[in-house]
Amino acid sequence: MSVLLSDVVSGSAVGLRGRLWQLSASELRTAAIEASAEILRLEAVRVAVVDELSMRRDDQVIASRGVGCWLAANTMLQIRDGKKIAALGAALRPFPAVAARFDDGDCSFEHAVLIVAFCESPPKGMPDAALPRCIDLLLAAASGVEATTTKVRSVIATLERVFESDEIPPAEDVDRNELRIASTLNGRVVVRGDFDALTGEMLLSALSNLTMPTPAPDGTPDSRSAAKRTADGFTELIRRYLDCAKTGVDGGQRPHVNVHINARDLAEHRDCAAAPSPDGGGVAVSDLDVGHMPWLGPLSVSQTRLLGCDCFLSTVLLDDHGAPLDAKPGKRLVSAEQRVALIARDRGCAFPGCTCVPAWTDAHHIRHWANGGPTVMNNLVLLCRSHHRLMHRKTGFVGKWVIRIGVDNKPWFIPPPSIDPGQHPRPANTTFKT
Repeated sequence: MSVLLSDVVSGSAVGLRGRLWQLSASELRTAAIEASAEILRLEAVRVAVVDELSMRRDDQVIASRGVGCWLAANTMLQIRDGKKIAALGAALRPFPAVAARFDDGDCSFEHAVLIVAFCESPPKGMPDAALPRCIDLLLAAASGVEATTTKVRSVIATLERVFESDEIPPAEDVDRNELRIASTLNGRVVVRGDFDALTGEMLLSALSNLTMPTPAPDGTPDSRSAAKRTADGFTELIRRYLDCAKTGVDGGQRPHVNVHINARDLAEHRDCAAAPSPDGGGVAVSDLDVGHMPWLGPLSVSQTRLLGCDCFLSTVLLDDHGAPLDAKPGKRLVSAEQRVALIARDRGCAFPGCTCVPAWTDAHHIRHWANGGPTVMNNLVLLCRSHHRLMHRKTGFVGKWVIRIGVDNKPWFIPPPSIDPGQHPRPANTTFKT
């Protein structure tokens, strides 16, 4: 029995695995994208139906103590997930613009939750008249295939910076921190915690070089799962602490917390970073900065300033586009200063769509050193091992990606014709404009 592309998304998955070999790679990619779009559509349908049901006096829903519990009881969902669906439906009612984008399938469930949470509890210093514009900015960050949770959270952090108040963001509220350690009946220990972003950043930074895959002496890849590597790294972290807090190196540096922010925005007064927008209508959001941690993303200016009171500051000189300038270019190997500058510019693997953190990246020469390429910022880019290998593949295998430094002094990636016949340049992960 043959399989048609049109049947993959609309039909049943029963027996499908044994017939997918008949589709080309291009058709499989199309099917995966269409299936993902269909999931978003059905997610929006479910939220709308559940919300409408919640406003009816239905005996079954009342007997189940709410529509969320009823949904979980009649599906394979957990109660917490059913309640989240019901909560989002109710939260979308006062915000039709967000609901419309979510219903169109151009905003994921998780991003819609973040946006309505901001709308329901905006910064105390934000006037009501600013809410529609803020929603537009958040929806721009949450729309399209390039949307990521980090980008949405970055816009939220920037808006909190614009309307700065004394209110502590949830991600930085240490009073919410919890750590539960309990023994099980078979003598093992279960650990469960909920920490603020800074504590999480410290933990992830300390674990980074301890959780990386370690090949066997014969070159066999590490067979441990990510969860097993994290558990082994946590054990080693405790052992090192008990052995007088010995530390290793992580991406060429000793583990520590990195926070990136412009010096003008680190200053203690709010107006130093406020630049007029091009139309003269107030503050240009793109000109403002918030703290950024390599592992967990945005950090409010107030928390960044607090850290700045008791830290070692490394200066990275930036040009007008916010790109770091060169430091000690006359060597083949990237210096520690250059790596700090690359992290400030690329914030991890710069390849479009990659989320690899800086600690797991290599500094790649765009024009190879052996071919006369200098070790300068405009010839360097951070790439994870997977994308680093991709750049060194021979031309003709699957096509070769090309990296160019744009007029903004940041890397842009040109795909091979097999991926994009027009070879339109794609920005690095950090090049995001609302």
